[in-house]
Amino acid sequence: MTENAPAATPPGPHSDEPHRQGLSQRLNWLRAGVLGANDGIVSTAAVVVGVAGAASDTGPVLIAGLAALVGGAVSMALGEYVSVSSQRDSEHALIQKERRELADDPEAELAELVGMYEAQGLSRDTATRVANELTASDALKAHLSVELNIDAEDVVSPWAAAFASAVAFTIGALLPLATILLAPVEIRVPLTFVAVLMALAITGYVAAVLGGARRGRAVLRTVVGGALALAATYAVGALFGVSAS
Repeated sequence: MTENAPAATPPGPHSDEPHRQGLSQRLNWLRAGVLGANDGIVSTAAVVVGVAGAASDTGPVLIAGLAALVGGAVSMALGEYVSVSSQRDSEHALIQKERRELADDPEAELAELVGMYEAQGLSRDTATRVANELTASDALKAHLSVELNIDAEDVVSPWAAAFASAVAFTIGALLPLATILLAPVEIRVPLTFVAVLMALAITGYVAAVLGGARRGRAVLRTVVGGALALAATYAVGALFGVSAS
């Protein structure tokens, strides 16, 4: 007998697909982390390699590397905080504007929603039915989703982005710093080059995966850019080191 069977539950999004709440937060956190790690690797490596090209002593390399690490981490965190705060403020302003419009003229907003669904290819009757049902459920959410592609419960956090960027920068910066300090003096520069380029290949690949870009092109671009930065700073350090001596 089926008369007492529970009503079927409408299928929802698969747990392994990016439809869940908080997607914007997670992607923002990952983006800040990958960019922070990449900048930490390149900027700190460039500093320590440049100093190593000018001086053979470990002391100056350590001081310069630590200064680059601390200054860079703070700078990245502040930059992310300011940038994401501006984005969050804009999203909050749009949400408040849409809330006011719904309160002032709900009929016009409903008509607007119907028109947008028609523009997406729905028939007039279907668009009207969909708009009415979504408005009855959550009018603000419906308008934010269709008009502005915003989820009021998924506004990005500047603190999360700043923290992720600072931590990632620090982790990335520790790689070239540790490599050049622990390696024998005669091979520390080429060994740092190798370690840095391998790390940049990884961050370039991860960034491409997150952004849906071509992996090979992203890796090549990141590695070539890092190699040029290291070569340039080492040449400057070597030039000034020779001039000073």
